[in-house]
This record gives sequence, structure tokens and C-alpha cells, in this order.
Amino acid sequence: MTTKGLKHSDLPDPDLHLWAVLLAAGSGSRIAQALAEGTGEAVRKQYLDLHGAPLFWHSARTFARVQAVKGLVFVFPPQDLERMSALVAELDAGEPLGLPWRICAGGARRQDSVRLGLAALPGDCHGVLVHDSARPFATAGLVRRVAEALMEEPLSTGPLSKGAVAVIPGLNVTDTIKTVRPDNTVQDTPDRSVLRAVQTPQGFLLAPLWAAHQRAQAEAWEVTDDAALMERAGHPVAVVPGEEQNVKITTPADLALLSSPMNEAKPPRTGWGYDVHRYLASNETDAKTKSQARPMMLGGIAIPGGPQVIAHSDGDVLLHALTDALLGVACAGDIGQLFPDTDQAFANMPSAVFVTEALRRVRACGYRPAHADLTVVAQVPKLGPHKARMAAQIAQLLELPQACVNVKATTEEGLGFTGEKRGIKAIAVVTALPG
Repeated sequence: MTTKGLKHSDLPDPDLHLWAVLLAAGSGSRIAQALAEGTGEAVRKQYLDLHGAPLFWHSARTFARVQAVKGLVFVFPPQDLERMSALVAELDAGEPLGLPWRICAGGARRQDSVRLGLAALPGDCHGVLVHDSARPFATAGLVRRVAEALMEEPLSTGPLSKGAVAVIPGLNVTDTIKTVRPDNTVQDTPDRSVLRAVQTPQGFLLAPLWAAHQRAQAEAWEVTDDAALMERAGHPVAVVPGEEQNVKITTPADLALLSSPMNEAKPPRTGWGYDVHRYLASNETDAKTKSQARPMMLGGIAIPGGPQVIAHSDGDVLLHALTDALLGVACAGDIGQLFPDTDQAFANMPSAVFVTEALRRVRACGYRPAHADLTVVAQVPKLGPHKARMAAQIAQLLELPQACVNVKATTEEGLGFTGEKRGIKAIAVVTALPG
């Protein structure tokens, strides 16, 4: 077993210490065979790429966003254990989950892999969420729904939790279902109002689930999911609403889902930027400071008669705030990381260059700006006559209609740094959409 990870949130733990077991040990033979026929290389479905990461990592990301989940166990095929340990470590180094995680080898059947995953859980774990990594589209909302039902729903039995012993997500069945005899004639038509199509993650108290697995092993039970095992052991299983998009990649036809526009949909993003520069004081004597005084530029235009600004680049406080807002959309750090004021290459650099590079990063992560709202805070100079030109220049930089860019100017009524005419600051908010 391999253990690695970061310390989890310092927020108070819920009553139930909950981990997740991510099953990625299946052979995925139908899909692997189909891929081998097309490319000559067999690939297990849990390792298939979706938006630059293997399927199992998408599930790990989702669980890591849920506060109730305190850690993860990855279950891989035994022959892949060393390679997958290195890959998970690499993925976590580049995109930290913020959770402790463990890795173990799976078994021949799904229920064997679950049992081995349960054995890898820490001793203080009281509950577990079991999830098929071939369901990469499950949302954090669904994980929370299952976890909350496990922790909060009234229950007549179970000393470790005030919630349910077992919780599964399910969808109403919309098709008419038939039971069929061996000769392919209809035997019965069940009432679909009492039927549910069951998904993962499924949540359980660990002690009864572990006991059920031990009994299943001793008595040679064969089950298709852990809920069926718990039912057979005599435990009640609660059902919460599932999600239509939480499909399982099972057959070669399902591969189309990995490039489906529906599953590529991403939420809008908002980036926020802030910057401040001081003015050159009339009594300034320091030669180095005076050498960094720049004529005032705002929003990419010159402001005649404005105070000189102390800066390494051209000192355009508004475009600096805009750059940080764009970098916020791209989750690409901040302007100081990309364009440090210790680098002489950026001395007196036009700030439009920074905006252009930040915009490139926004587009590289699959987004485009849709709207920008910017505010300059300064007691001097008066900026009213310049706002329209600033908005037009910024719209051109962002390749937006001018109607989608708003520039405001205000003072702090004589208060503080700007009110005392010692400097200027700016705030920018950028809304971006996928595309």
C-alpha cells in the first residue's frame, strides 16, 4: 500500500469520519478491445483521457471538493500498481487534491476490489463512499447528497451515526421494463414507478459494510454492487436522487460521451484584479525612485497633466488590475509572478503586453472574456473626460464590443492614500464564458 497526501481542511470534522474508495481496477475489456482494434493499443477505460486527465482523476477531483470527504483510496489492477502510484503522485503534485490518499491493488471481481479498498482505509474511518471511476461526470452536489443522507437521515439502528446505514443515488425509470423468460418471451411487466436505476457513489457505514463483505466472502455471495450486498445482509438502503449526466462508460459506444458537448460544458468564470501605484512626490530626492517615474497611462491611453507614477513597467494601474483579473479567470497566478518587477526585460514595458499575454492564457484554458467592469480610484487627476477612451481601448485589447466594457472613476473624498493625492488604485472584474 502506498500513502501520500496533504493535510486536509482545518474545518471541524462532521460526526462521521468519511473516506471515499475509487474503483479503478476493472479490465474494461469491451472498450479496451475496441480501442486496440482502432489503435493497436489496449487501454483500460479508467485510464482514458478526458480534458487532459484520466477518468479516475476526474472523480478524485470531485470528491476533493466535498468537505465531508476526508481522504481517498484508489484501487488499481495489481499489475498497474507501481505505475499508477507514480501517476497519482505526479497528478497530485501538479494539482493538489488537498486530501490524504492511499493506493491498493484490486481483485478479480468488483466486490473483491471493494473489500480490498475497505481494508486500506484508516482505522478512524467510520463511513465510506464507494464510486466507480468509470462514472467521471458525477458532481460534487451528488457526493454531498449521499454523504449528508449517510450522516443526517433518521435511523432506528446504527451506533456510529445518526444517519442511514446505506445510501444510494437512483433515477426514476422512464422506459417500460419487461422481465423475460429464457426463450425471449415476456414474463412480466413491473410497475416502473417503484423502479430506480442505481448509480454511484454509494455511501455506507464502514462496520456493517465490512461485516457484509466478510460474510459474502465466507458464503460465496455474488453481487453487482454494495447496496445489493447490504440488502442481502438485512440492512435498509436509503435512496436519494441521482443525476442524469452521471453515466457510466461501459461499452465502445459510450466513448462518444467523452467528447460530447454536453459533458464539455463548463461554468462561467469571474476574475478579480486590484493594483495600486504611488505618485512621484514633489519633494522626492531619491535618484532611483525618480528614475522609475512614468508619465501617467490609464487603460492604455496617456493622461495629459496627470501626476507621474512610480513603476517598473509603464505604470498603467488599470491595465495591471485587468491583467490580474484575466489571470484569475485562467487560474494562472498573478502579474507579479509572470512579470516580476525584478526583471529588467519588463522595464517601462507597455502594460498592453501584459493584458495580451493574460488573455492568451484565458483562451488556452478554454474561456473567452464576455464583460469587463473597471474602477479607478484617484483624487487627482479628474478622469471623467477620459473614461470613454479608456473603455474603447480596453475593449479593443479584449476583442470585445465597447458595450461590454465599463470604466468608472471615483475618489475617496480626501481620505487615505488616494485621498491625500499620494497615489492611484484600480479594480477590475472580468466575466468569462467557455469557448
